Amino acid sequence: MPVRYLLKALLLPPGVLLLLLVLAWWLRRTRPRLAAVCFVVGVGGLWLMSLPVVVEWAARGIEQDAPLPRDQWANLAQQADAIVILGSGRERNDPTWGADIPTGVALERMRYAAQLAKASGLPVLISGGLYYGEPPSEAAIMAQSLERDFGVKVRWQEGLSRTTWENATMTAPVLQPLGIKRVILVTQAWHMPRSRWSFEKAGFTVVSAPVGFLGRDNALLFGGWLPESRAVWQNGQLLNEAAGLWTYRLLYR
Repeated sequence: MPVRYLLKALLLPPGVLLLLLVLAWWLRRTRPRLAAVCFVVGVGGLWLMSLPVVVEWAARGIEQDAPLPRDQWANLAQQADAIVILGSGRERNDPTWGADIPTGVALERMRYAAQLAKASGLPVLISGGLYYGEPPSEAAIMAQSLERDFGVKVRWQEGLSRTTWENATMTAPVLQPLGIKRVILVTQAWHMPRSRWSFEKAGFTVVSAPVGFLGRDNALLFGGWLPESRAVWQNGQLLNEAAGLWTYRLLYR
């Protein structure tokens, strides 16, 4: 496993919060006050991460791009030259299909991109590399599904990238020599700020096409104050994006 994945798992919640609980148990006799602080922060952090209302609040600060108005879909060819879909992992050896398949997040992006492609007639590129270095690439898996399940052919595949930054910098050599510098970028709304920033740094003019908004009122039970397991994953994604955008701006200025 790459070191960066291990560091992310340990330094970002919920991993770091679980480490605090372990530390609290370890220090409970020798440093009881410090142990109490670690316990309160660990439990409190896990409780906040489990609340849908925290997801909604945090997402509103990260999801900066508005959805594309539906009445503009047919005119997108006037604003861009291609549609770029970013990969989002894969489900390995799915027993239903007997093969690797796109994740639910990737399918949400593909469904939206397919509608945009059919409405605008723009060609499609998928960017997504190997999962821990194992073929097939995310791009190849998504391209097969996009054609089979949504009736849209993929013109280009970028199948080597491992990060959002590499999505952008490895897509550039594929499209820019063809004169394509204006792209419709499709990814999750919470992933869009980092993605758009990366593609703009790579020399593209970006039209944001976000999907999967989390910062919306979803008629949450008890106002979103009741813990839900799904919220832990969602808050983890939002924290990862906030940390990722800050890191990118520091490393790739």
